[in-house]
Amino acid sequence: MHTNIKYILSLALSTSSLMCFAQANISPAKKQTKTIAITGATVHVGNGTVIENGTILFGNGKIISVVANGQVPQDDVLRINASGKHIYPGLIAATTNLGLAETESIKATLDYQEIGDFNSHIRSIVAYNTDSKVPATLRSNGVLMAQPTPQGGTISGSSSVVQLDAWNWEDAAIKKDDAMHMTWPVTPRFRGGFGGFGRPQVSPEMLNERTQAAINQLTSFFAEAKAYSEMGKAEVINTRFEAMKPVFAGKEKLFIAAESQKDIVAAVNFAKKFGITPVITGADEAYLVIDFLKDNNISVVVKQPHALPNNNDDDVNMPYKNAAILANAGLNVVLSIDGYWQQRNLAFMAGTVTAWGLDKEKALSTITLNAAKVMGVDKTTGSIETGKDATFFISAGDALDMRTNKVEQAFIQGRDINLDNLHKQLDKKFSDKYEAEKK
Repeated sequence: MHTNIKYILSLALSTSSLMCFAQANISPAKKQTKTIAITGATVHVGNGTVIENGTILFGNGKIISVVANGQVPQDDVLRINASGKHIYPGLIAATTNLGLAETESIKATLDYQEIGDFNSHIRSIVAYNTDSKVPATLRSNGVLMAQPTPQGGTISGSSSVVQLDAWNWEDAAIKKDDAMHMTWPVTPRFRGGFGGFGRPQVSPEMLNERTQAAINQLTSFFAEAKAYSEMGKAEVINTRFEAMKPVFAGKEKLFIAAESQKDIVAAVNFAKKFGITPVITGADEAYLVIDFLKDNNISVVVKQPHALPNNNDDDVNMPYKNAAILANAGLNVVLSIDGYWQQRNLAFMAGTVTAWGLDKEKALSTITLNAAKVMGVDKTTGSIETGKDATFFISAGDALDMRTNKVEQAFIQGRDINLDNLHKQLDKKFSDKYEAEKK
């Protein structure tokens, strides 16, 4: 027993030491106190336009002006010369579990999924972890905002929009409960039924029945929730129905995950029955129903282009082309990445899309202004325009190209944020070690 206790204590101390070593010790930046002018840069506004030799003037966290060849009349303005450099709006990571997961192999650090099928009352914002070490690694590549999103079940719960330099979730929130997220029930695509290992084979008819039963259950839930929202103050509060009120009132978006053209059409028609214009996420086969989506004013959040096709007989390059096909057809397209670690590559995913048919500034919009629109925050962020939050970054080169992306300075709501992170610290530590050995 004594040996076991010593072992447990030793393990605990080792874990504690490792955790201490892993601390990046980066405090959120202080509020902007002095007006700043950045001059000489190429400004990528985020709405498709580019301003050469641009001047950005901002104070109290807001953009005062963005002009070409601008003059800075005030003597008390802090001036930053960015000649030869590029300025971009802060990138927005859509539909991610960032801040809701830390170490994938440790269940206690995963807080993005609840038990049950109908979890409309779940709010991701209250679980968002501002002490996570991951956001700092994203900021270094220009990702300054995110949409932490719950997962699992048929209705997963509400996402929120946050900025990635905060003390707590209250400070981080740009918009709380921006969207309700759900997954459209689908029948798995199999060439044969389930079976083997003593399990009975499941026919396609049985799978279709199960799918229809799930759709019927979802329809019943929405019908009851809508009736609940229309009856005024309830004597007994139903938290799941209560959370649906903003969705029916149009104050909160409805994001529906659907992949195939059949499911996309079914999901949109389902939402329309309840007076809702949804946002479709995933959208692998959205290119097959472009006219339908345009007629219904549907925005789409497409998957990362660095992926395999959804179907065996799809064009092998379709994941690369999808965003360009949809955006060039006139749809509002947002580019997303699964999970949280890969979010640092968001700019490079947009860069890949430009190689497959999409204009570079339009590709930038898929991870800035377009994302802000579907999240309902485009009046305050998503582009570098007068009156909006001063949330942008300065790169030495093209931010969508990993060869030239070098974020030198970044601002969130006017605050000059720290771009240090654990990866940079480890790089410096071992670089210093080998340099010392050379000497």
